[in-house]
Amino acid sequence: MAANENLPPNVIKQLAKELKNLNETPPEGIKVIVNDDGFSTIYADIEGPAGTPYENGIFRMRLLLSHDFPCSPPKGYFMTKIFHPNIATNGEICVNTLKKDWTPSLGLRHVLTVIRCLLIEPFPESALNEQAGKMLLEDYEEYARHARLYTGIHALKPKLKPETGVRSESTTGRNVDQKDTVCSGRALLPPNPLTVQDQNVVVVSATEPSVRAQAIQRKEGVVAVKAHVDKKRMDARKKSLRRL
Repeated sequence: MAANENLPPNVIKQLAKELKNLNETPPEGIKVIVNDDGFSTIYADIEGPAGTPYENGIFRMRLLLSHDFPCSPPKGYFMTKIFHPNIATNGEICVNTLKKDWTPSLGLRHVLTVIRCLLIEPFPESALNEQAGKMLLEDYEEYARHARLYTGIHALKPKLKPETGVRSESTTGRNVDQKDTVCSGRALLPPNPLTVQDQNVVVVSATEPSVRAQAIQRKEGVVAVKAHVDKKRMDARKKSLRRL
């Protein structure tokens, strides 16, 4: 890659090995992000340590490696805005590890760990942000308030809401039900029990005379047949008496 042309092949090989190790076993609160453009720029996300004004924040930073790395230290920058004595307003990081205390044997893991430790224990004596350094020395509570404000505005990580899907689903269900019960701008109300009862009464009263008529007709038919049979029997008896 073009971005790797300034780095010697042996350095690229060593960086690839380090990055693989950092990805497999990352330091606490640090996640290295693979840069597809090469190894000259290393990106990482740093979690704000618990108990500090940076808690619950995620801070993106980058390390810039020069052509003579590792003989010269990388330059570190915070890309996420942060209120900190040792981090300038342009994001530049001031820490001895990246300056006078640098040695070629120090690796990326050590550098990233030291930078995260800055969030736990700042050094106001070597401040790049003079306002933050002075505030830290004179009024820690005010300093912490400013730092928390910056964290909440620029670095606050989103909170998970596991119930959102459930609420959304139930809301969707309610919307579907409402949609199904609306037609031409009017809600379809459930039938009135009294109306149903009235309809049943009407149906029964409408069909009842027909049923009664059929029963009366069947009864009249039986009576007529019986009367006919009785008449035949009487006629037969009269004939018998005449013969006698």
